[in-house]
Amino acid sequence: MSAVTAPQSVGSVTGILEAAYPLDWAEAWDRVGLVLGERGAAVQRVLLAVDPTVAVAREAVDRGAELLITHHPLLLRGASFLPADDGKGAVVTHLLRHGTALWCGHTNVDRSTRGTVGAWISLLDLRAAQPLLPGETAEEAAHGSSRFGLGAVGSLPVATTVGELAATIADRVPATARGILHTGDAEREVRTVAVCPGAGDSFLEAATTTGADMYITSDLRHHPALEHLDSAADPAAVPALIDVPHAASEALWLPLAQELLAEALPGLEVRLSQHTTDPWGGRVG
Repeated sequence: MSAVTAPQSVGSVTGILEAAYPLDWAEAWDRVGLVLGERGAAVQRVLLAVDPTVAVAREAVDRGAELLITHHPLLLRGASFLPADDGKGAVVTHLLRHGTALWCGHTNVDRSTRGTVGAWISLLDLRAAQPLLPGETAEEAAHGSSRFGLGAVGSLPVATTVGELAATIADRVPATARGILHTGDAEREVRTVAVCPGAGDSFLEAATTTGADMYITSDLRHHPALEHLDSAADPAAVPALIDVPHAASEALWLPLAQELLAEALPGLEVRLSQHTTDPWGGRVG
């Protein structure tokens, strides 16, 4: 007769996450850590998702998860009222009513080698990768995680083109209605790449300073992107841009978190959400 694995607790599972992704790695404005639930409550099933939406909260309960782990915080901007007929209130009410805890990791995960930046370095197979922003302090954490930075720059193993790189990314990230956007000539050669998972238009100047041929990020707005491209008379003097839908960009972390928890806590059931939290569901034209 096989031995029965004792359930973990909310505290023991989140403790693994916070050892790998220390909460003090997060930006000062961020809101990361245990949002809902009792640390001593038993956990046998975990669900991983990018966003704590109403649909994801219902999925967690329906799949029997006692702990929901998401990348984006539920209450990043705060809330004074959480009635059950409000979206965030519905999430809180549904999870607490069914005894499901919620832990959110964000910029502390983003800057980890086992987080979103590490996932992108791996996807692109960047060589001699360095932090995109200078001054990031390297720091070792637990479970093979180390502090790297909110973005990276490095060399591709083989030169490619803007169009080929965009196609590779489209094949590797979750599909969305909008797809992958790129600027300029699809045949432009790309040897060095800068990347910032999630919203990164504030780092356009930093990416240009690196001398990279390409900058990959999400949520590029019209004016910052156009001003970047028009900041030099020669288009080749600034990095071409690839815009990846935000949720698709950061979903690359979920398998890494699943792997981390499986290694640290054998017997814990860790599943990935079946819901896409990209807000766009269709495209015409």
